[in-house]
Amino acid sequence: MSWIAIMLIGFAATDLTHSVRKVRYLPECVGALVALVVGLLAGLTGGRDVVALFAIVAAVLVWGVTVTWGFGHPGPAWLPLGVFLLALAVSVACSGLAPGADRLLGRWLDSVALPALEGMDPDRFLLLLGAFGVQLSTGNVLVRLVLKSTGTIHPLADGRMPPTRLKGGRLLGPLERIFILGLALAGQVTAASVVVAAKGLLRFPELSSRREQERVHQMTEYFLLGSFVSWLVALGGVVLLS
Repeated sequence: MSWIAIMLIGFAATDLTHSVRKVRYLPECVGALVALVVGLLAGLTGGRDVVALFAIVAAVLVWGVTVTWGFGHPGPAWLPLGVFLLALAVSVACSGLAPGADRLLGRWLDSVALPALEGMDPDRFLLLLGAFGVQLSTGNVLVRLVLKSTGTIHPLADGRMPPTRLKGGRLLGPLERIFILGLALAGQVTAASVVVAAKGLLRFPELSSRREQERVHQMTEYFLLGSFVSWLVALGGVVLLS
């Protein structure tokens, strides 16, 4: 599972960098460097590991470039979505070949005096880091790519919704996904479903506003599609960590 975790960490670092500093080619380079450094710290220096790390670096670079292209051209953005799904599928298929992470990472985990990390396997720690990292900016990117590819948002809007009262989604989305993933891992599936229900109740007044009747259908489609994709990202993390 170490290869999957490092790839997810690379994707997360790429998208987080892009959300902070939108410089051409910088985010994917940072993501690739982070993935490489994490792999070396985890002791993945064998023959197969080196090949896997180079493949992960290539996947992270391609992900960053295709995401930029996807939001920069007027058509659908299926290419970066395909890159993400293909990279994830290949890493899952090859996960049985990956050795366990250890070395500096394992020694650091042994030295940390936090109850939550006590006795934790390095592979598990990396997978937690990658799964939770993807819930941040990468989850937002995936949602926007799906919305753009399905025409739910205007293709010339560079991945942005037209002016609307539905604000704060780029912050609420990551918080919601982290809550769902954390509650599900803690065995509180019912509490996670409450979070999902609460979101619908809080958005209902805006979606049913009389002053916005001409946009109700557009906003409802945007809200439902975006929410379901966001929840699938969180559930994907639950599946990987189960």
